[in-house]
Parts: sequence; C-alpha cells; structure tokens
Amino acid sequence: MNKIKMVVFDMAGTTVKDENEVEKCFTEAAKNTGLKYTIEEIVAMMGWSKRLVFETLWKKNLPEAEDAEIQKKTDQSYDEFRKILENHYLTQPVLPVDGIEELFFHLKNAGIKIVLTTGFYRKVTDIILQRLGWDKNLDEYYNGNDNSIIDLSISSDQVIAGRPSPYLINKAMEVFSINDPKQVIKIGDTPSDLEAGRNANCLLSLGVTYGTHTKEQLAKYDNDGLLNAIVELKKYLN
Repeated sequence: MNKIKMVVFDMAGTTVKDENEVEKCFTEAAKNTGLKYTIEEIVAMMGWSKRLVFETLWKKNLPEAEDAEIQKKTDQSYDEFRKILENHYLTQPVLPVDGIEELFFHLKNAGIKIVLTTGFYRKVTDIILQRLGWDKNLDEYYNGNDNSIIDLSISSDQVIAGRPSPYLINKAMEVFSINDPKQVIKIGDTPSDLEAGRNANCLLSLGVTYGTHTKEQLAKYDNDGLLNAIVELKKYLN
C-alpha cells in the first residue's frame, strides 16, 4: 500500500456533530419561500452545494419556468437558508464528534495531512471552525502549520463544483503537492462524499454511519468501508 499522505474529511455529520440541524434549516427555508420537496429528495442530495439543491428542487417545482425565474426563486430560498443557518451556528452548541480530536492528534503525529471540506460556503465554515477552536494557527488561505489542529479547510464556494465532483479533493492535493490520489483517503457521511472519493480516484472512499445516513442507506453505494465511529479510521492507515 502507498503511504497515506492526506485524509480529506467532511464536516457536519462526520467531524462535527449534526442532529439533522442542517436538514432542519434547509426545510425551514424551503417552507418560508414556498418550495415543495420530499424528505427523500433532501436526503438524496445531502453533501451537495446547498444552492444547487435549491436550484434542483425549484426546477422540479416549476418545470415550465424560464431560467431567470428559476434563478430568482433559487436566490430567494438560498438567501433565507443562509440567514437561518448562520444564526443556528452562531447561537446553538457546536460540538466535535466523539474521538475526532484524538484522531487529529494521531494523524498529526503520523505526518498525515488533515483536510476539512464541506458543502457549506466560507462564512458558515468559518463560524463552525471558530466555535470549535479549529481555526487556531490557520493562515489567510486556511492553511495550517505544526501548531494547528487541522492542516487545511476548503469550502464548496472555493472550487468550481462541490461534491460529488472531485474538485475539493483535487484542490487539497494541489495545496500539498500530492500527485498520487492513491495516497489520499476520503471520508464522509453522505453518498456524495463516497462518490467524490471515487471520482477523485482516492485510495479509499469511506463512510461514517452516525451522520445523516444510516449504514443501510450508505451500503447501497460503492464504498471501501463504513465506520460506526471516527476513531475506526486508524485501522485503515496501516
């Protein structure tokens, strides 16, 4: 096996506790702006860029509408979602998942880069990092150093397309001059995380079963392992 040089983690539901708060914020924004949806549709698109989810749903709601009308409706729903989501993360508890900081310490000692990626936009990502204290010692480009808890943070609005496209992973590889994706592990709690790892040709594309999706739901998708706890990642590093 090639030496693992980097692990790319999702945030909400993988490294940050999520009791369906994001889904609740999303559904509240949809309700407030008159967007119809099913829970199945929302769950299927978990991990996508949130604006893309609204756009996809509005196209289903208004199949005969012109693109300008779809974009207007999408902007209204997305702006409402942003307001609700930012308020949530500013005012409600933000907690790491059990064992994640222990795992970060383990990876740091092993010289393995720790990258956090997310479907969130930069402002919300920054709020979450600050609430957790994970922003300490990151520079203006969100790169870490020997004293930082993580080595890099990338949000979906920093690349041309979020998950399941591979661009978040590709950007992280570029930052650390990693040319071989077989030296990279991707891990997350949604099908789009698993697909992103596959699309980037990572060595392993792993899922966690304590986030937005159950083990049974994730098992339907191509994966290299489903973890009940984040510390189980250690067994894949040897």
